[in-house]
Amino acid sequence: MRAKAMLWKKLENGSVLCSLCAHGCQIKEKEFGFCGMRQNDGGELFTFAYGNLIASRVDPIEKKPLYHFLPGSFAYSIATPGCNFRCVFCQNWNISQVSAKDKGIEGPNIPPEGTVEAALRNRCGSISYTYTEPTIFFEYAYDTSRIAKSRGLYNTFVTNGYMTGEAIDAIAPYLDGANIDLKFFSDESYEKMCGGKLQPVLDSIRKMKSCGIWIEITTLIIPGKNDSEKEVRDIARFIAETGTEIPWHISRFHPDYQFLDATATPLATMSRAREIGIEEGLKYVYLGNVLTGGETLCPRCNDILIRREGFTSTVSDYLIKDGKCGECNTTIEGVWKAGR
Repeated sequence: MRAKAMLWKKLENGSVLCSLCAHGCQIKEKEFGFCGMRQNDGGELFTFAYGNLIASRVDPIEKKPLYHFLPGSFAYSIATPGCNFRCVFCQNWNISQVSAKDKGIEGPNIPPEGTVEAALRNRCGSISYTYTEPTIFFEYAYDTSRIAKSRGLYNTFVTNGYMTGEAIDAIAPYLDGANIDLKFFSDESYEKMCGGKLQPVLDSIRKMKSCGIWIEITTLIIPGKNDSEKEVRDIARFIAETGTEIPWHISRFHPDYQFLDATATPLATMSRAREIGIEEGLKYVYLGNVLTGGETLCPRCNDILIRREGFTSTVSDYLIKDGKCGECNTTIEGVWKAGR
C-alpha cells in the first residue's frame, strides 16, 4: 500500500530530501531512495511499506533478543519488505533485500488496528517491529505503536540504528524498548559490509537512551571482520561509557547470503568477547546462538535471576516486583512485569 511519508521536505527542481534515516537521500521526481521503498511522486514523498506485512508471528521476547524487557512474555512480531543497509551476511536477506523499486514480494495489507487486535488476541505483551528494518516501515510502526500504547501494549524495535534523531524524537513517546545492532566499530567495515557508516549508529544508541527507551545491543561476531580484541574492546567500552547497565548480546555468526565462504565463530572467540565486556565494566553480557551464556546474573552476588534454555526463560523468585535481587537487594535494570 502506498501512503504519504513522514519526515521529508521539498527541494528545488521537484526533488525531496528524506530525513528518516542517516542516508539523507535527495530523491528526484519518480526516483526511489536508497531503501527502494520511498518514492518521489510529484514533489511529494510516498512510502510503499505501509501495512504491507510479509511477516507476522508470535515470538518469545527473548528472540529479539531482549533479555531485560518483560522476560518470559511474547511479542507479536511484524515486518514489511526493505532495509537501508546492504549487509552481505544478512540472515533475513530474502525479505530485507527486496523493495518496491525492484518490484519485490508483497504481503497482505493489514491496517494498524488489525495488527494491534492480533497482538491482543494472541495474548502478547508487546508488538515488535523486527526481521527487516523498522525504520523503513516507520509510518506504519508509528501509527501502530500509538494505538498499541493506548491499548496497554508495549512497543519495541529491532533495528540497525541507522535513523535520524528526528525519527527517534517522533517515535520515542510510543517506543518502550529497542535492540540495536552495533555491527562494527569502524566506518570502513560499515561501508564495505553494510553500505553505511558507524557514527549515526552510535548517535542513535545515545539518543534512544537519552529519550528513556530501554536499549539492548547486539554484535554479531564475524571471524576475520570484527573479532579482533581491539575492536571487541572498543565496542564494549563504548557501550559501558553509554551505560554499564545496557545488556550486550554477543551473537555467533554462521555463513549466510553473500558471505558463505566464512566460518562460524569459534566458541573460544565468543567466550573471550564476553570476558572483555565484563572487563570493561558491563553488568550484563550474553552469548547468542550458543547453548550457554544466557543466564541473567546479579552483578553483585552472582545469583542466577533468570534461567534460559533457547528462547525460554524462567524468572527466579529472587527477581521481585521492584526489580531487585532478593539475595543482596541490588537493582537489576530493565523493564519487568508487574509483580516481578
